[in-house]
Amino acid sequence: MRWTPFLFHAGLSQAALRFGCSTLTIQRLDPVVNPGQTPSAHLHQVVGGNAFNATMTGDIGELGTCTTCTFTEDFSNYWTAVMFFKHPNGTYKRVPIMQNGALPNGINGGMTVYYTQESFSANGNSKITSFKPGFRMTVGSPESGSKSSHTGLRFVCLETKGTRFPELADFPAKPCVGGIMTVHHFPACWDGKNLDSPDHQSHMFATQKDAFQVSGPCPSSHPVRMPQLAYETLWDTSSFNSMWPADGSNPFVLSFGDTKGYGTHADYMFGWKGDSLQRAMDSSCMFQACENGKPLKSQGPADMNKCAVQDFVEENIDGWLPALPGRPMDM
Repeated sequence: MRWTPFLFHAGLSQAALRFGCSTLTIQRLDPVVNPGQTPSAHLHQVVGGNAFNATMTGDIGELGTCTTCTFTEDFSNYWTAVMFFKHPNGTYKRVPIMQNGALPNGINGGMTVYYTQESFSANGNSKITSFKPGFRMTVGSPESGSKSSHTGLRFVCLETKGTRFPELADFPAKPCVGGIMTVHHFPACWDGKNLDSPDHQSHMFATQKDAFQVSGPCPSSHPVRMPQLAYETLWDTSSFNSMWPADGSNPFVLSFGDTKGYGTHADYMFGWKGDSLQRAMDSSCMFQACENGKPLKSQGPADMNKCAVQDFVEENIDGWLPALPGRPMDM
C-alpha cells in the first residue's frame, strides 16, 4: 500500500499521549502477519477497537463502534504475544495481566500506550505527522535468536508497578516481587510512501538507541517524523514465584515458545478516526491533560471494559495446559 504525501505548515508542538487500554481479546489472530488465517500461529493479547478480526483493510477508524482505549476516537489495534509460566511438570499457565499503577483504577488488564515526539518533553524541532488510514507495522521478530536486534524491546523486573529500571534485553534471571513489565518501542521515521512493507518493518526506520530515549534525526530514506509509539504491558508473575525451578532457570515463556525473550515483538494497526491523532500531535497537551475534549474525547474504565469482540478461534487458553495454544506438546 502507498500513500501520496502532502506538506503541513502548522506551527511545531510538543504534545505527548499516555493512556490505558483494557484487554479487547486474547486469541490466535494476527491480521498483519497472518491476514485471513484463523487461527494464527500463536496467542496474542489485543487491545483497541472492535473492528479487530483476521482480515483488516480500509480505514479502520471508520469501521469500529467501540474501543477499549481511553480515547474514544482511537479504534486502532495494538497487540503482543502472551506470557506463560511453565511448571516443572511440563504444563503451562497463562500469566495474568495487570493495569499500570499510573492509570485510573478499574482497567481490565490491557496495556499502556504512548505516542510521544522526539522525547517526552521535546519534538526535536520537527513536525510530527500522524499515521495514515491503512498504516500498519511490527517491531521485533519471533524468529530473533539474539539480543542484538533488541532496540527498544525490554523487560523490567518489577519491585512495584512504578519500577522502570533496569531495563533488560531478556527475561529476568530471578523471581520478581511485583511482576514483569514488557516494553515495545516502535520506530518513528517513515519513508513517506508505503503504508506497509513485505516484512511490515522496512517502511519505517528507528533512530532511538533504546526505549524512551531521545531520537536522532530521520534519514533521507525515511524522512517523515511520526509519533514515537510504545507499549507497556505488566504481567502479574508474583503468584508463580514459589514455583520457580530448583535449578534457577527461567520458567516464563512467550506464546510462540521463546524462553529467552529475544523474540519479543508487537504489532500495530492504525485506526484513529479522522484527524484526531494529528490534532493531538499538533496540540500542547501532555498525558491526561489531552482528555475530555482537550483535544481528544475520552471515556472511563467502565466503558472501556464493555468493548469486546467475538472469539473467532474458540480454544481453551485458561488453567493448566499440556501445551502452548497452537504449539505441539513438549516431548
